[in-house]
Formats: sequence, structure tokens, C-alpha cells
Amino acid sequence: MKFNPDLEIGQILTNTQIGKLFKSTIYMGMRRSLETNTLVLVSDHTKLYEDRWEGNIFHYTGMGKNGPQSLSFHQNKTLSESNDNGVDVYLFELLKPQEYIFMGQVVLVGEPYQEEQFGEDRKLRTVWVFPLKLVNNKSPIKIPKKLIEIKEAEREKLARKLSNEELTLRAKSARRKAINRTVTTKNYERNPFVTEYAKRWAKGICQLCEKPAPYRNKKDEPHLHTHHIDWLSRGGEDSIFNTVALCPNCHDKMHVLDLKEDVMNLKEVLERHYREDIMI
Repeated sequence: MKFNPDLEIGQILTNTQIGKLFKSTIYMGMRRSLETNTLVLVSDHTKLYEDRWEGNIFHYTGMGKNGPQSLSFHQNKTLSESNDNGVDVYLFELLKPQEYIFMGQVVLVGEPYQEEQFGEDRKLRTVWVFPLKLVNNKSPIKIPKKLIEIKEAEREKLARKLSNEELTLRAKSARRKAINRTVTTKNYERNPFVTEYAKRWAKGICQLCEKPAPYRNKKDEPHLHTHHIDWLSRGGEDSIFNTVALCPNCHDKMHVLDLKEDVMNLKEVLERHYREDIMI
């Protein structure tokens, strides 16, 4: 008899509840259960992994924490053959610690492909990515904007812990296309490495007015905002080649006036910085 998890889309479970329901382990991101003939995928966005929604397609990173991943390794093989092996695949997303959101049953909708991501050892390696879609062509549920903000805050904390060398490498190798998903309003998820990198190389100075940040936050850090010169909503890249750090006043000015001369000045600042290949 086909296993039915009897879950509602958007339902929140604990890790223990997932293990009991699917009769699987609770310790990995890809959890195969022979008893229920299922594969549970857990995408933990509070960590520094690169799983993402692009429209209705979820790009899920395979198994293997360090070094190059193999498509024949454990559950990577199971997922890559899931359209033929009879294993049902279910997706959970973790945007806030300890809260696993049930996204639904998914199917592989394209060939797995390779890209470069960082492992837990903080070294760049080749991984396998699986393009998945919810069954019956369903669209992913709308996530409360607050959860996205919590996720981004957690990832920014992790980014701040990186050394300048590690942050530079991650920021320079970051995907340039911004992640967008439907929440209560459309939301662009900024790459935390790009954000942190821009703030560090600014060294507390606004890149537009060239004045020091107006004040320091509770952690004694200069308070600057990151700004995409070509806005994400207009197709701009979420990359270090399109991101600057501005004082709150100049950031507000850019969004209210959007003056061409300011845009050109900021692009010149970036071009000068990367022409010299300056490290932070």
C-alpha cells in the first residue's frame, strides 16, 4: 500500500515528528526510509547552503558535506533515480531553528547538474543539484515574510563570523541571480556574503557622500545599508559587482530620487575597486 503522510502543506513539524512519521533517521538532509518507501529532503536555510526556489522549481543540493559530491553516493543515487525507482520524495524547509515546514511531495523535473558550492570545511567544491517541482504542478506556498527575515538574520550572523579571506572567496563566487520567492509580498533574498563583503570593504564610509556612517550600532559597527546599484526588481545582480554600502540618508536618496549621476558615481567606485582587485 502506498504510504500517505497525512500532512497539510505548510504544516510545521519537529525533527522528531518527521522521524516518527516517515520512520526515518533524523540526522541528515536526505532521509531514506525502506519501511515507508520514501525519501525525505530537509533544506536547512539557516545554514550556509545554496538550496533555492527559482520560480516553481526548487534546486536542492545533494548529499556530501565536504569534497566533490558523487551522483552515485547514497541518497544522491536514490533521488536521481526517483522517477523510476518508485520512491516518493517529500520536501521540508527549515527557515527558523526547530521548525520544519512541509512543502509537499516533489518530483525530479530535469537532469541533475553540477555547480560549485562551499562545504562545511569552508572549501569550494563541486556538488550535484537536483531540480524539483511539487507534484500536480502546484506552486510553492506563500511563506510569512517574518520567517524569511529570521532566516536572513541567521545567515548574516554566520557570514559575520567568517574571516576576510573566507568572506572574499564566498562573495566573489556567489551566484549573481537573486533568489525570489512569494511571501506576503514578493521578496528578494540577499546573499549574506555579498552584503557583509560590501560593508567590510566600505570600512565605515558611505560610498556616495564619502562621509563616515552617522552612528555605530550596539555591536560598535558603523551603521551602513547595502544597496544594489541596478535594483534587483529591475533585473540587477545580487553580486559584489553591483552592491555598495551607503549611509541611511544616501540609501534613501537613491530610492527616492534615483539620480543618474549618483548611479554613475557608484558604478565608478565599484569599477575602480575591482580594477585594482582590492581585498577587504
